[in-house]
Amino acid sequence: MEISIKDLKQVVVFQNATDDDLRLILQNSITRSVEEGGFFFFQGDSAEYLYVLASGQVKLMQANPNGQQVNLRTIYPWQMFGALGAVRAEASYPASAQTLEDSTALAIHSKFLHSMLETRPYLSFDLMNLMTAYIQEMQARYRELATERVEQRVANALIRLAGQAGIRSEKDAAIELSFSRQDVAEMTGSTLFTVSRLFSEWERQGIIKTGRERIRILKPHELVRIADGV
Repeated sequence: MEISIKDLKQVVVFQNATDDDLRLILQNSITRSVEEGGFFFFQGDSAEYLYVLASGQVKLMQANPNGQQVNLRTIYPWQMFGALGAVRAEASYPASAQTLEDSTALAIHSKFLHSMLETRPYLSFDLMNLMTAYIQEMQARYRELATERVEQRVANALIRLAGQAGIRSEKDAAIELSFSRQDVAEMTGSTLFTVSRLFSEWERQGIIKTGRERIRILKPHELVRIADGV
């Protein structure tokens, strides 16, 4: 897959970069492709590269010493991830990056981007804005964990996914999501058993329909009601 300057302009951190800057980034990067279920990097690895996803989907997962995993966020095309090494020398990845489908990304050496940040303030500000947005998202999810019932958290997760990666069905008003019950459990700090129980009840009510790593939202307004605690 060939990545162009026009493609990179879709990346939030590069939205104010010049064509010369983007050309320089492309010249000093490599393209990596990873099959579904593979990893771009593992938690604890040295953060030598940062990535810009060009195609596919990637989930950033963090595991505790007992092996329990939490999905921190899902990455979509033309989003940057794994950028900690460009900000802090000798950094390690705080999470693993696993593909949800066959994926391709541009791998940029962290030290190279760090050198660009030193002489291009607009890149630093745009990267800071990206990280601020991530922090705000994590704060919202922490608030959900602390204050909302599990059915509200799961409904909120489906609503977020519908807005980020949902595909509207051509036949009806349903929204298609390519996620499994385990994925949703990891996103919401719940268990596979709990998510399966909720999904079975929501299927009975005609709110959603599920398949193998597929979720169809049939009644989005009902999910909003559940998320609001109604």
